[in-house]
Amino acid sequence: MPEADAFKSHRLRELREFLMSRRARVSPAEAGLPAGGPRRRTPGLRREEVAVLAGVGVSWYQWLEQGRDISVSPQVLDSVARVLRLDNTERRHLYVLAGLNPPAPEVAPDRRDMCEGLRRLIDTWMPYPAHIMDMYYNCVLYNDAAAVVLGMRPDGTQNCLVDFFTDPLYRSRSKSWERNARTVVAQFRAACAARPDDQGYQAVLAQVAEASEEFTAMWEERDIEEPGQIRKELHHPLVGLLCVESTAMRVPARPDLTIVLHTPLDEANTAAKLEWLASPEGRRGTMYPLAG
Repeated sequence: MPEADAFKSHRLRELREFLMSRRARVSPAEAGLPAGGPRRRTPGLRREEVAVLAGVGVSWYQWLEQGRDISVSPQVLDSVARVLRLDNTERRHLYVLAGLNPPAPEVAPDRRDMCEGLRRLIDTWMPYPAHIMDMYYNCVLYNDAAAVVLGMRPDGTQNCLVDFFTDPLYRSRSKSWERNARTVVAQFRAACAARPDDQGYQAVLAQVAEASEEFTAMWEERDIEEPGQIRKELHHPLVGLLCVESTAMRVPARPDLTIVLHTPLDEANTAAKLEWLASPEGRRGTMYPLAG
Protein backbone atom coordinates (compact mmCIF):
# COMPACT_ATOMS: atom_id res chain seq x y z
CA MET A 1 0.00 0.00 0.00
CA PRO A 2 1.46 3.42 -0.95
CA GLU A 3 2.50 5.58 1.99
CA ALA A 4 -0.17 8.22 1.28
CA ASP A 5 -2.92 5.59 1.21
CA ALA A 6 -1.63 4.03 4.43
CA PHE A 7 -1.68 7.40 6.17
CA LYS A 8 -5.20 8.12 4.96
CA SER A 9 -6.39 4.70 6.13
CA HIS A 10 -4.85 5.34 9.55
CA ARG A 11 -6.44 8.81 9.74
CA LEU A 12 -9.91 7.51 8.93
CA ARG A 13 -9.54 4.67 11.42
CA GLU A 14 -8.58 7.18 14.12
CA LEU A 15 -11.56 9.33 13.11
CA ARG A 16 -13.90 6.37 13.62
CA GLU A 17 -12.48 5.51 17.04
CA PHE A 18 -12.41 9.14 18.15
CA LEU A 19 -16.06 9.81 17.25
CA MET A 20 -17.23 6.59 18.87
CA SER A 21 -15.36 7.35 22.08
CA ARG A 22 -16.70 10.89 22.32
CA ARG A 23 -20.26 9.86 21.48
CA ALA A 24 -20.15 7.35 24.33
CA ARG A 25 -19.21 10.12 26.78
CA VAL A 26 -22.27 12.30 26.17
CA SER A 27 -25.42 11.26 28.00
CA PRO A 28 -28.86 11.90 26.52
CA ALA A 29 -29.58 14.30 29.40
CA GLU A 30 -26.42 16.33 28.61
CA ALA A 31 -27.53 16.51 24.99
CA GLY A 32 -30.94 17.81 26.02
CA LEU A 33 -32.89 14.71 25.01
CA PRO A 34 -36.06 13.87 26.94
CA ALA A 35 -35.89 11.16 29.58
CA GLY A 36 -37.78 7.91 29.25
CA GLY A 37 -36.56 6.92 25.80
CA PRO A 38 -35.89 3.34 24.68
CA ARG A 39 -33.62 1.24 26.85
CA ARG A 40 -29.93 1.45 26.01
CA ARG A 41 -27.35 -1.27 26.03
CA THR A 42 -24.52 1.23 26.47
CA PRO A 43 -24.34 4.77 27.85
CA GLY A 44 -24.00 7.72 25.55
CA LEU A 45 -25.74 8.90 22.44
CA ARG A 46 -26.81 6.80 19.49
CA ARG A 47 -25.54 7.67 16.01
CA GLU A 48 -28.98 8.72 14.84
CA GLU A 49 -29.31 11.04 17.85
CA VAL A 50 -26.03 12.74 17.04
CA ALA A 51 -27.16 13.15 13.43
CA VAL A 52 -30.50 14.70 14.38
CA LEU A 53 -28.99 17.03 16.98
CA ALA A 54 -26.26 18.13 14.53
CA GLY A 55 -28.73 18.66 11.72
CA VAL A 56 -27.12 16.15 9.32
CA GLY A 57 -28.37 13.04 7.61
CA VAL A 58 -28.33 9.83 9.64
CA SER A 59 -26.65 7.92 6.82
CA TRP A 60 -24.04 10.65 6.36
CA TYR A 61 -23.10 10.64 10.04
CA GLN A 62 -22.96 6.85 10.04
CA TRP A 63 -20.55 6.94 7.10
CA LEU A 64 -18.46 9.60 8.87
CA GLU A 65 -18.18 7.52 12.02
CA GLN A 66 -17.43 4.41 10.00
CA GLY A 67 -14.40 6.21 8.60
CA ARG A 68 -15.61 6.27 5.03
CA ASP A 69 -13.94 8.63 2.58
CA ILE A 70 -16.69 11.25 2.29
CA SER A 71 -16.68 15.00 1.83
CA VAL A 72 -17.06 17.13 4.94
CA SER A 73 -17.33 20.85 5.59
CA PRO A 74 -16.18 22.97 8.55
CA GLN A 75 -19.78 23.94 9.30
CA VAL A 76 -20.91 20.32 9.61
CA LEU A 77 -17.89 19.36 11.72
CA ASP A 78 -18.61 22.27 14.03
CA SER A 79 -22.19 21.02 14.46
CA VAL A 80 -20.94 17.53 15.31
CA ALA A 81 -18.35 18.98 17.69
CA ARG A 82 -21.08 20.98 19.44
CA VAL A 83 -23.28 17.90 19.95
CA LEU A 84 -20.35 15.82 21.20
CA ARG A 85 -19.34 18.65 23.54
CA LEU A 86 -15.78 18.78 22.21
CA ASP A 87 -13.40 21.32 23.69
CA ASN A 88 -11.14 23.50 21.52
CA THR A 89 -8.34 20.94 21.34
CA GLU A 90 -10.70 18.09 20.50
CA ARG A 91 -12.43 20.19 17.85
CA ARG A 92 -9.12 20.93 16.12
CA HIS A 93 -8.26 17.22 16.34
CA LEU A 94 -11.57 16.35 14.66
CA TYR A 95 -10.71 18.66 11.76
CA VAL A 96 -7.32 17.01 11.31
CA LEU A 97 -8.78 13.50 11.35
CA ALA A 98 -11.43 14.55 8.84
CA GLY A 99 -8.74 15.86 6.49
CA LEU A 100 -9.42 19.59 6.92
CA ASN A 101 -7.17 22.41 8.05
CA PRO A 102 -7.95 22.99 11.73
CA PRO A 103 -9.35 26.35 12.88
CA ALA A 104 -7.16 28.81 14.71
CA PRO A 105 -6.52 27.66 18.28
CA GLU A 106 -8.53 29.35 21.00
CA VAL A 107 -7.88 29.82 24.69
CA ALA A 108 -9.87 27.36 26.78
CA PRO A 109 -11.84 29.11 29.56
CA ASP A 110 -10.03 27.12 32.26
CA ARG A 111 -6.62 28.16 30.87
CA ARG A 112 -7.13 31.90 30.72
CA ASP A 113 -5.61 32.56 34.13
CA MET A 114 -2.06 31.31 33.66
CA CYS A 115 -0.17 34.54 34.27
CA GLU A 116 1.21 33.58 37.68
CA GLY A 117 2.74 30.39 36.30
CA LEU A 118 4.18 32.22 33.32
CA ARG A 119 5.55 34.92 35.62
CA ARG A 120 7.38 32.20 37.57
CA LEU A 121 8.76 30.86 34.30
CA ILE A 122 10.34 34.10 33.11
CA ASP A 123 11.57 34.97 36.61
CA THR A 124 13.33 31.59 36.70
CA TRP A 125 15.06 32.59 33.46
CA MET A 126 16.95 35.30 35.38
CA PRO A 127 19.58 36.64 35.00
CA TYR A 128 18.73 36.45 31.32
CA PRO A 129 16.07 38.68 29.72
CA ALA A 130 12.63 37.20 29.04
CA HIS A 131 9.24 38.64 28.25
CA ILE A 132 5.78 37.52 27.17
CA MET A 133 3.65 39.19 24.52
CA ASP A 134 0.17 38.62 23.17
CA MET A 135 -0.73 37.98 19.54
CA TYR A 136 -0.65 41.71 18.80
CA TYR A 137 2.88 42.03 20.25
CA ASN A 138 1.60 43.83 23.35
CA CYS A 139 3.96 43.13 26.25
CA VAL A 140 2.14 41.17 28.96
CA LEU A 141 5.01 40.42 31.37
CA TYR A 142 8.76 40.93 31.50
CA ASN A 143 11.44 40.02 34.03
CA ASP A 144 13.99 42.32 35.68
CA ALA A 145 16.71 41.45 33.18
CA ALA A 146 14.48 42.54 30.29
CA ALA A 147 14.03 45.88 32.01
CA VAL A 148 17.76 46.34 32.64
CA VAL A 149 19.06 45.02 29.31
CA LEU A 150 16.30 45.73 26.79
CA GLY A 151 14.99 48.87 28.47
CA MET A 152 11.44 47.58 28.96
CA ARG A 153 9.61 49.94 31.31
CA PRO A 154 6.10 51.07 32.19
CA ASP A 155 6.30 54.38 30.33
CA GLY A 156 6.83 52.72 26.93
CA THR A 157 4.02 51.96 24.51
CA GLN A 158 3.92 48.40 25.89
CA ASN A 159 3.86 47.09 22.32
CA CYS A 160 7.05 45.32 21.27
CA LEU A 161 6.67 46.14 17.56
CA VAL A 162 5.97 49.83 18.13
CA ASP A 163 8.79 50.13 20.67
CA PHE A 164 11.23 48.36 18.33
CA PHE A 165 10.77 51.17 15.82
CA THR A 166 10.12 54.15 18.10
CA ASP A 167 11.86 53.67 21.47
CA PRO A 168 15.07 55.76 21.38
CA LEU A 169 16.54 53.84 24.33
CA TYR A 170 16.25 50.45 22.66
CA ARG A 171 17.33 51.87 19.32
CA SER A 172 20.48 53.36 20.87
CA ARG A 173 21.41 50.04 22.50
CA SER A 174 20.65 47.70 19.61
CA LYS A 175 23.75 47.33 17.44
CA SER A 176 21.97 44.80 15.24
CA TRP A 177 18.84 46.91 14.70
CA GLU A 178 19.17 47.31 10.93
CA ARG A 179 19.86 43.60 10.43
CA ASN A 180 16.94 42.49 12.62
CA ALA A 181 14.32 45.04 11.60
CA ARG A 182 13.27 43.26 8.40
CA THR A 183 12.98 39.97 10.28
CA VAL A 184 10.72 41.58 12.89
CA VAL A 185 8.48 43.07 10.20
CA ALA A 186 8.35 39.82 8.21
CA GLN A 187 7.35 37.86 11.32
CA PHE A 188 4.59 40.33 12.13
CA ARG A 189 3.30 40.04 8.56
CA ALA A 190 3.09 36.27 9.01
CA ALA A 191 1.02 36.77 12.16
CA CYS A 192 -1.28 39.23 10.38
CA ALA A 193 -1.68 36.93 7.38
CA ALA A 194 -3.01 34.17 9.63
CA ARG A 195 -5.86 36.45 10.78
CA PRO A 196 -6.53 38.87 7.92
CA ASP A 197 -9.82 40.15 9.34
CA ASP A 198 -8.56 40.76 12.88
CA GLN A 199 -8.99 44.43 13.74
CA GLY A 200 -6.41 44.15 16.52
CA TYR A 201 -3.62 43.68 14.00
CA GLN A 202 -4.93 46.53 11.87
CA ALA A 203 -4.84 48.85 14.89
CA VAL A 204 -1.19 48.00 15.61
CA LEU A 205 -0.29 48.42 11.94
CA ALA A 206 -1.88 51.85 11.85
CA GLN A 207 -0.05 52.91 15.03
CA VAL A 208 3.42 51.81 13.95
CA ALA A 209 2.98 52.99 10.36
CA GLU A 210 2.06 56.46 11.57
CA ALA A 211 5.06 56.56 13.89
CA SER A 212 7.74 55.09 11.62
CA GLU A 213 8.46 55.63 7.94
CA GLU A 214 11.11 52.90 8.18
CA PHE A 215 8.47 50.37 9.17
CA THR A 216 6.21 51.44 6.30
CA ALA A 217 8.99 50.99 3.76
CA MET A 218 9.85 47.52 5.07
CA TRP A 219 6.18 46.51 5.24
CA GLU A 220 5.78 47.35 1.56
CA GLU A 221 8.52 44.83 0.72
CA ARG A 222 6.04 42.08 1.72
CA ASP A 223 8.62 39.71 3.20
CA ILE A 224 7.17 36.99 5.42
CA GLU A 225 8.86 34.78 8.01
CA GLU A 226 7.70 32.49 10.79
CA PRO A 227 8.80 33.29 14.39
CA GLY A 228 12.05 31.67 15.42
CA GLN A 229 15.46 32.76 16.66
CA ILE A 230 17.09 36.15 16.24
CA ARG A 231 20.66 37.10 17.08
CA LYS A 232 20.82 40.40 18.95
CA GLU A 233 23.86 42.53 19.70
CA LEU A 234 23.30 45.15 22.37
CA HIS A 235 25.48 47.78 24.01
CA HIS A 236 24.70 48.28 27.68
CA PRO A 237 26.12 51.46 29.29
CA LEU A 238 27.48 49.53 32.31
CA VAL A 239 28.92 46.35 30.76
CA GLY A 240 29.34 47.09 27.07
CA LEU A 241 28.63 44.56 24.32
CA LEU A 242 26.09 41.77 24.92
CA CYS A 243 25.43 39.03 22.38
CA VAL A 244 22.21 37.08 22.89
CA GLU A 245 19.88 34.89 20.89
CA SER A 246 16.14 35.40 21.32
CA THR A 247 13.83 32.43 20.88
CA ALA A 248 10.07 32.90 20.43
CA MET A 249 7.96 30.03 21.74
CA ARG A 250 4.20 29.54 21.73
CA VAL A 251 2.29 28.23 24.74
CA PRO A 252 -0.10 25.49 23.49
CA ALA A 253 -2.56 26.11 26.34
CA ARG A 254 -2.39 29.86 25.65
CA PRO A 255 -2.07 30.19 21.86
CA ASP A 256 -2.59 33.92 22.19
CA LEU A 257 0.74 34.30 24.01
CA THR A 258 4.38 34.05 22.93
CA ILE A 259 7.30 33.65 25.35
CA VAL A 260 10.53 35.30 24.20
CA LEU A 261 13.63 33.97 25.96
CA HIS A 262 17.08 35.52 25.48
CA THR A 263 20.03 33.14 25.77
CA PRO A 264 23.62 34.44 26.08
CA LEU A 265 25.93 33.49 23.24
CA ASP A 266 29.55 32.45 23.76
CA GLU A 267 30.80 35.90 22.84
CA ALA A 268 31.81 39.07 24.68
CA ASN A 269 31.61 37.27 28.05
CA THR A 270 27.85 37.87 27.81
CA ALA A 271 26.69 35.34 30.40
CA ALA A 272 28.99 36.74 33.10
CA LYS A 273 27.95 40.31 32.29
CA LEU A 274 24.26 39.42 32.59
CA GLU A 275 24.91 37.70 35.91
CA TRP A 276 26.71 40.80 37.17
CA LEU A 277 23.86 43.10 36.11
CA ALA A 278 21.51 40.94 38.21
CA SER A 279 23.83 40.96 41.23
CA PRO A 280 23.42 43.44 44.12
CA GLU A 281 26.35 45.49 42.82
CA GLY A 282 24.96 45.53 39.30
CA ARG A 283 21.48 46.44 40.53
CA ARG A 284 22.93 49.43 42.38
CA GLY A 285 24.50 50.57 39.12
CA THR A 286 21.17 50.39 37.30
CA MET A 287 19.21 52.28 39.95
CA TYR A 288 19.96 55.50 38.09
CA PRO A 289 17.85 56.53 35.07
CA LEU A 290 18.50 54.27 32.10
CA ALA A 291 20.58 55.83 29.39
CA GLY A 292 21.82 54.66 26.04
